[in-house]
Amino acid sequence: MKTLKQEEVYRNEYRDLREARSLVGEFLEKVYNERRLHSALGYLPPVEFEEKQKEAAGRRLVA
Repeated sequence: MKTLKQEEVYRNEYRDLREARSLVGEFLEKVYNERRLHSALGYLPPVEFEEKQKEAAGRRLVA
């Protein structure tokens, strides 16, 4: 939440609730999920972590 507030909410002025929801959603998808490193995921972005999990599962199925 700290990152969301500092990097998105406090830096913008929204015209209305609809615009706020839209822009916060974009931030979560493009920045938080694709680029931001998460310590709980071994300092990988969630998208990269999921790809690695799928690759590992595929290797287990082949073996």
